[in-house]
Amino acid sequence: MSRRARRRKPMAQINVVPYIDVMLVLLVIFLVTAPLLKQGVKVDLPHVPSKPVSNKAGQKPLTVTVNAQGSFFVNQGKNPTQPLDAAALRHIVSQILSKNPGIQVYVRGDSHVNYGKVVEAMGILQRAGAERVGLVTEPPSAPQQH
Repeated sequence: MSRRARRRKPMAQINVVPYIDVMLVLLVIFLVTAPLLKQGVKVDLPHVPSKPVSNKAGQKPLTVTVNAQGSFFVNQGKNPTQPLDAAALRHIVSQILSKNPGIQVYVRGDSHVNYGKVVEAMGILQRAGAERVGLVTEPPSAPQQH
């Protein structure tokens, strides 16, 4: 019998080395990207139209306001109409949260302010110890046509 006439038997084993390489590459990608996904501010996004939020035990919520110029204001403290920088805002908020750990925390952002300033305010609140931050919105005045 010649070599050409002889048939080869099919190989009964699967070469898994390429699959292992792909798996290891995916594992490295997931290990690198997983910590990046956890960075962010926990926010309770409002639903529009929304219902008014009820106060717990009549406690006045902590509200941080960002005006159109990007200045921060806190509705509690010695002078609520005085603009604050980031360090002062964090200090005041951490003091208020240490005295009232269950207080509700909200951010009111002017519709003309840069979105980055609102996110900065939420980040400051998170670093000061606020676990949950709500965004204050105005209800729509009339149904919008799309």
